[in-house]
Amino acid sequence: MRSPKWWFYQLGMGLALLLAGPILLLRRGGHYRPTLAGRLGGGLPLERVPQEEGGLWLHAVSVGEVGVAATLARALPADLPLTVTTITPTGQERARVAFAGRAAVAYLPFDLGTAIDRFFARAFPSGPPRALLLVEGDYWPLLLAEAKRRRFPVVVVNGRVGDKGFRRMNKLAPLVRRLLKAVDRFGVQSEVDRDRLIAFGVDPRRIAVTGNLKYDTPEPALAPELAAAIARIAAGRSILIAGSTMPGEEEALLAATAGLEERALLLLAPRHPERWPEVGTLLERSGRPYVRRSDLGSTPAATPSKPDVLLLDSLGELAGLYRIASGAFIGGTLVPTGGHNPLEAARFEVPVAVGPSMHNFAEMAARFDAANAWRRVADAADLGAAVRAWLDDSDAARDLGRRGARLVEENRGAVARTLELIRPLLERPTT
Repeated sequence: MRSPKWWFYQLGMGLALLLAGPILLLRRGGHYRPTLAGRLGGGLPLERVPQEEGGLWLHAVSVGEVGVAATLARALPADLPLTVTTITPTGQERARVAFAGRAAVAYLPFDLGTAIDRFFARAFPSGPPRALLLVEGDYWPLLLAEAKRRRFPVVVVNGRVGDKGFRRMNKLAPLVRRLLKAVDRFGVQSEVDRDRLIAFGVDPRRIAVTGNLKYDTPEPALAPELAAAIARIAAGRSILIAGSTMPGEEEALLAATAGLEERALLLLAPRHPERWPEVGTLLERSGRPYVRRSDLGSTPAATPSKPDVLLLDSLGELAGLYRIASGAFIGGTLVPTGGHNPLEAARFEVPVAVGPSMHNFAEMAARFDAANAWRRVADAADLGAAVRAWLDDSDAARDLGRRGARLVEENRGAVARTLELIRPLLERPTT
């Protein structure tokens, strides 16, 4: 039986969902509507892999966290059952691919008692999980309280407290202290993250600096037929990749690469799938010949023989494509959204450019800055200058890429340290 104090919290949460729901559905209905049944805890019982009960529950908010969870899962015992939850549809789709045949995948329920109860009935019909691993964080008050009530531990892996998040947490310090008390152990990326948790009253003995699991991500595959199709339309030109772009950046990239059409094929990969039509419309209005990945190879006669731009309207292929790039721009950095992961490109010795907004990856950005392992750009003109410099001087571009790859290699090892942190959870429960 839950304490009556949670009635008021659930009332507030319910009202917030009722007020915000119509706005979110109006603005991004295609994004959120498919999640509603799962977020309410409904649906059929989760399909289980043929393993014994009593496994781990990994929660990964979206695509980036799913990649981290998959990296860790590869090092876990093969007979350990896993359940993976996400919040976003893109994260859900990535999880279903990454954990196919290995884990049950579902949406995290809303932080409401009825939704949580229905979720547990679906996901853990034979009893609670061995533990809940929160990838990088995502703290929900009722869910954390429910973990205590159902008596299973909560551990944060690959935890971080970014600059922006730290400022928000300071404004709600009393609530944050209560939330963090509900977590049994923290594995964090850096000493800065450790110090910030301590500032909120977390016992240092509950924190281990394990490093960033993103450095340990295995090398992604690239389908040979896709590589061949892109080589055909590139027609000997270099390939420039703009990955995880956000609104406003596609225009900057078109401006930055204007005049380079005979030297390079631009591959645009918007961060969110619902923006694919929007970016396609932008390309049509620009007058630049382009082709969609979804059409590549399907109708060769209708495909421009030498397009200026390839629109990557697919999921799960970007990371592998960086291996054929001559240069990469990391999206979410020219606009103030906090940046995205540069490691996917850097691991392949690809020279990387980023804008000024990298506060979501502050510790990683500091390492790249210190090692001179990427190029910082301020705007479209600066990005254009960087791209031209790479095309004009391939040796200098290659040297920059090698510094990035060396930084990735030097920072590996987080998987082993994280496994040591969660080792007690991997022991088979005794009866």
